[in-house]
Amino acid sequence: MGKIAFVFAGQGAQYSGMGKTLYELGGNVQNLYDTAEEIRPGTIKQSFEGSDDELKITSNTQPCLYLVDLGAAVALNENGIYADAVAGFSLGEIAALAYAKSYSYADGFRIVTKRGQLMNDAACTVDSAMAAVLKLSSNEVEKITNEFENLYAVNFNSPGQTVVSGLKSEMPLFEEKVKIAGGRIVPLAVSAAFHSPFMNEAAAKFGKELENFEICRPEIPVYANYDALPYSDNVTEYLINQMKSPVRWQTTIENMISDGFTDFIEVGAGKTLSGLIKKISKDVNVYNVQDSESLKKTIEEVKNNA
Repeated sequence: MGKIAFVFAGQGAQYSGMGKTLYELGGNVQNLYDTAEEIRPGTIKQSFEGSDDELKITSNTQPCLYLVDLGAAVALNENGIYADAVAGFSLGEIAALAYAKSYSYADGFRIVTKRGQLMNDAACTVDSAMAAVLKLSSNEVEKITNEFENLYAVNFNSPGQTVVSGLKSEMPLFEEKVKIAGGRIVPLAVSAAFHSPFMNEAAAKFGKELENFEICRPEIPVYANYDALPYSDNVTEYLINQMKSPVRWQTTIENMISDGFTDFIEVGAGKTLSGLIKKISKDVNVYNVQDSESLKKTIEEVKNNA
């Protein structure tokens, strides 16, 4: 086996009950959740029992997803599997940096809670949306978005999948143009125009909040959404820019593969990142951990491939 990377799931992958069976394993995962519950009462119930509509609200989604992301990574560590490097998709990057010890797990939870609230507040100021465009190249998608004043290509996920963010009112005409070009659109379960200029004010406020935390250079490589390269001493700057800038996921994975990573374990809700990585490369091993069942399966597969 080559080098192992953990990749932390992002917003849109959330579902009611996520993390529950990991929590029930006890140990450090349970401690992680219990500490978060002291900081933000009601988080455990929201994660395990919240409705889809409740969990779609950004101020709820982000702290709940942070816990299942980090909880899955902690559970792997407790079973002897560690990451040589990490990356996180959008809010997943907050958990990735916590795993890499840029800040404590508790401070990471405080940071992601602030981030979620600020992005939720920004969402309330404008009627916006996000959608994945399939079957078209990123260049084709960008060419179409350039015809619109308030739409932006923001997540470059994999060959044939680019996410667009912006005003909801411009989406119907955009969808028509995408269909004419041979593509199709899938609306995302998020509530705002993330990673676009609509987040500029929220990003500035987030920067002020980050001044209240001790943030260090990661102890293992963390590949940044902002430029698809490992963080250095620029953690705060990049976290601010990440909120209002595109996520360069395909390039991130390609760079990690070039740097010798052969095994990718998606940690957190769903299997979205696993699917994207398989589209980016057929030459790497991809696993996921989102609950106790997938944890057991991944432990067995990783150890068999060692």
